[in-house]
Amino acid sequence: MSEPTLAQVFGANATQNSSGITISKTDLAAFGLTASGTNTAESLAVALILQMANYLNETNQATNSDIQVTIAKSDFESLVTRNDANYRQVTFNVNLQTIDTTFIIDPDNY
Repeated sequence: MSEPTLAQVFGANATQNSSGITISKTDLAAFGLTASGTNTAESLAVALILQMANYLNETNQATNSDIQVTIAKSDFESLVTRNDANYRQVTFNVNLQTIDTTFIIDPDNY
């Protein structure tokens, strides 16, 4: 197969050049983000995690061996207490797979 494309992982309007990457907030709307000029960094991070997990998953990896990163929502949710308030905590697992030649995580290997 082939490496996942920017569009598959980050949305149809994702682009890159030698100095940056552009991800359209409108592509993240399908995952619950309401695009505005004041989105929080955390809301954007969550939308990106959900967007990436939509393609980078074990099901797609089973048919495309070039997928080396998978993201999966844990089946276990928990309640945590912080500052006298209860919060629902959801965990996502990010798995990085590369040929076993080194113990160093190098982004260029994925």
